This record gives sequence, C-alpha cells and structure tokens, in this order.
Amino acid sequence: MIRKLLSVAVVAATALASASAFADVKPLEGDPKEINFGIIATESTSNLKEQWLPFMDDMEKALGMKVNAFFAPDYAGVIEAMRFGKVHVAWFGNKSGMEAVDRAGGEVFVQTSKADGSQGYYSHIITHVDNKDINSLEDIFSCDKTLNFGIGDPNSTSGFLVPSYYVFAKNNIDPKKCFKTMRNANHETNLLATANKQVDIAANNSEQIGRTKKKAPEVAEKIKIIWTSPLIPSDPIVYREDLSKELKSRIKGFFLSYGRFGDTEAAKAVLANISDGQGFFMESNNTQLYPIRQLALFKDKIKIERAKGASESEKTEKVALIVKKLSDLDILVANQ
Repeated sequence: MIRKLLSVAVVAATALASASAFADVKPLEGDPKEINFGIIATESTSNLKEQWLPFMDDMEKALGMKVNAFFAPDYAGVIEAMRFGKVHVAWFGNKSGMEAVDRAGGEVFVQTSKADGSQGYYSHIITHVDNKDINSLEDIFSCDKTLNFGIGDPNSTSGFLVPSYYVFAKNNIDPKKCFKTMRNANHETNLLATANKQVDIAANNSEQIGRTKKKAPEVAEKIKIIWTSPLIPSDPIVYREDLSKELKSRIKGFFLSYGRFGDTEAAKAVLANISDGQGFFMESNNTQLYPIRQLALFKDKIKIERAKGASESEKTEKVALIVKKLSDLDILVANQ
C-alpha cells in the first residue's frame, strides 16, 4: 500500500502537465464493445500495418471481440486518442508511455522483448557511410550551422529524449543554435533521409536499423553509427486504467500467453515480423518508467541551470523542486 501511494505521488509530481490535466481524461462509460489498439508512428502506416495487423487478428480471435487498429501521424495523436477514450490499448515507447500514464489515464501492463529474451534497445546518431568528416560526436560539435540534423518525434524516447539528454544537454550544446536545420520525423524517415543524403546526421535506434537490415539491406549499408546510448528499457504496452478488472485480465492474459501457448509457431512468426524481431511479452507495470522519468528530470535540471536571463533565485527554486522529485524517484527505485 505504501509503495502504491508513493508511486501515485511521484507520477503526479513528475507529470509534464499539471495535476489539473488529469481532470481532462475522458472517463470510459463501461467497457468498450470493440478494442481500439493504438500504434505509434515509428514508420509509415503501411509498414506498421504489415507488422501489427496479424497480431491484432489473433488478439481479436482470443478475446472474442473486434480489435481495430488506430494510427496517427505522430505519437501525440495516439496519446490524445487514449486520453479521450478513442484508444483502449496501445504500443508506446517509454517517453510516450510516460505521457499516456500521466495525461491519458494509461497503465503499463506488459513490455516487449527480443527473440533472445533481452529487454532493451539503443538510441543511435547516424550519418551516411560516405561521410568521412563525421565519425564521432566531436565531429558535429563545431556548431558552425552547416549540418542538417534529423531528430525524432518529441514524444520519442530513442529519437528525442535520449539524444536530447546524452548528446546535447550533457555536452552543453543547444541543437537549435548548432545546426543549419532541424526537423522532426519518425525513425524510418530519418534513416532514409540519412541514406539519401537529405540530412547529414540523424537520431535513430537499433530496432529501426535492425529492421532495415532485414527488409532493405541495401539502404542499411548506406548509414554508419557514430554514437550509441546506454540501454533503453523495452517498449511498454499500455491500456486504459479504467477498463474493468475482468477485461484487463483477459487482455493481459492474451499478451502473456501469446507465443507461449496454442499455435506457438504461428505466433512466433507474427512476433518475428514486428520491429527488428520481437520475442514474448513480459509482465510489467508503471515502475518501468522510473528511469525515463529520471532522465527527463535530469534534462530539465541541466536546462534550468544553464538558462540565461533567469535570476539565480529562480533557478535555485526550480532546481530544488526537481531535486526533490529525483529524491522521491530514488526511493521508489530502491524499493522496487
């Protein structure tokens, strides 16, 4: 009970929106007759349909209720759809999953894994393989505004949050002042733009690069990695927390049994075609978001400390609040 109360307190304290935003979550009027499954826009909709529709077909058969795919042009579209009850279950990254929990009444219940059982992936900075002048981060930090940079969706963990902290904030670099242009795009678009020399460098991740090696090896051969992040937790699957316990139990049961029971070979083939090759779903909960919350807070702390124009007293007050939130998170992490 104590841990649960602490968890609720930290979620409220670290939400990117104010506590009043929770009142904006449209409550469900009982369980839906059909499940709307949201898929974040890491690639083109056609590619995502190829990966996820077979899985949703199996989910529909197992639950005995229709499962509809929901796609949006950006991550925020899926988060907002969940907030207004238009999406009931969704695949997110950790940053967008955190937003769904904080702003859309979401709850993490399982997470993805790889075929070998590992649970994690990496953010990368990539450039074209022919670019002999860029081989490390130091080569892009001249900040002479000659390079075009492709960054991910603002709600992407590997495409935006992780490089924003590890690549830019920790090196005291303001990317808006460093590059000639910056544009937000999904992982697939940024990889193709790099391979086609439409951008000089871009944020990406190991899953998109792995999938491209499988589906379009001639494209993957055109990019090289110049930076790799620490390990990022595997993606969460989130459902609306106000679904009934009975329906949540059925949904969770399907995910945890998929590939483990029944026609396991067919299910494994479906999973193998998702992302760069997916393994079983693993049980999880909102605590998997703690490292991402810490990362977001550290990034905000660095930004405040380096801000120009604000008084020292203003900075001290804001930093103290972030330190308190980080301290609360440390307690939770230690007691998982």
